[in-house]
Amino acid sequence: MSSGVAQSLWRHAPLQYFLWARGFSKFSSQILTVAIGWQVYALTSSAFDLGMIGLVQFLPTAILVFVAGHASDQYDRRRVNQICQIVEAAAAAFLAWGSYAGWLTVPQIFVAVALFGVAGAFESPATAALLPGVSPEGMLQRASALSTGVFQLAAIAGPAAGGLAYGVSPALPYAAIACFWLISALLNGAIVLDRPVAARDSPTAGALFAGAHFVRTHPAILGTISLDLFAVLLGGAAALLPIYARDILHTGPWGLGMLRGAQAIGALIMTVLLARYAITRHVGMRMFQAVIVFGIATIVFALSKVVWLSVLALAVMGAADTVSVVIRVSLVQLATPDDMRGRVGAVNFLFINASNQLGEFESGMTAALLGAVPAAALGGIGTIAVALIWMKLFPALRNLQRLE
Repeated sequence: MSSGVAQSLWRHAPLQYFLWARGFSKFSSQILTVAIGWQVYALTSSAFDLGMIGLVQFLPTAILVFVAGHASDQYDRRRVNQICQIVEAAAAAFLAWGSYAGWLTVPQIFVAVALFGVAGAFESPATAALLPGVSPEGMLQRASALSTGVFQLAAIAGPAAGGLAYGVSPALPYAAIACFWLISALLNGAIVLDRPVAARDSPTAGALFAGAHFVRTHPAILGTISLDLFAVLLGGAAALLPIYARDILHTGPWGLGMLRGAQAIGALIMTVLLARYAITRHVGMRMFQAVIVFGIATIVFALSKVVWLSVLALAVMGAADTVSVVIRVSLVQLATPDDMRGRVGAVNFLFINASNQLGEFESGMTAALLGAVPAAALGGIGTIAVALIWMKLFPALRNLQRLE
């Protein structure tokens, strides 16, 4: 990106407000993940309860995702985001108050997590749909790159900040993110759209779920989305990081923050490489290879007993996942008609949340039964097995040469 183009993007006020709002919101989410994971494990020492965090957060997304996607088309997306961020700020303030006063219990934390899940189900599609309206004409791709960069920076800095803040006081990270979410809500309110999107008529039930039908009847899209779902579902070692940080690697909350940020660092490095060196040949095979590398790195992380090797394995996991994600997102966008992208995107969003949050639940359940190390190692083995099976089930995806 030339310096002139970059400056014109940054001078565009609606995009500026959008990026700052997105940055504060994602930064808050990353801090929240570290604080809740550490606090729940400190209160219970239970891998089962760590897994339940992912399930409690996922269920609202599964129930509300299609309604939330419709809401982002039917109502002012800035107001949808504001309402969600005010709800998130209130839930974070509740956690801060309870942590400071010492009366907060695990069931109360789960209630707050469910509220975060409800807000996130509406906020994510509204944020994605808002980006074209705040981007300068003809610069959507570059604006998307900036938005992705903001997310990766939040994913790197947020966990470290959350771990450090929790080390000072369990209430501090929650109080901080309550303020950050309120700032994000104010920034969304300051956005003035150049090209407001007109509200559409309420869709029929068939139109609402047409995205699911489209995915089911297009094998290449079904293959790539389901590959991501099952691979990350089985390889969801992120839920076990509090156990590794405290009981296996013997670090504190700061160590948990470092482990949380390692995947994002790997992802950011790979994002820069892919922006410079695009994958132009054997695209399908490269996606399968990336998933296999993700599984191998998960096994290395599972067996590691030293911090530096664990951080390196997590960074490789983040880099490999980025390759898979870039190919998957590009393939889905190019293979989907423009008038279907929103509804197919809703299905894709549901699968992404299922793989991440249900993956945490699966890892927590397996760790409760077998222990953290066997659970993480079996998850890596399962990820490799899924990639090999999908190569047989979806030969057209395996043989895909180029994204055209």
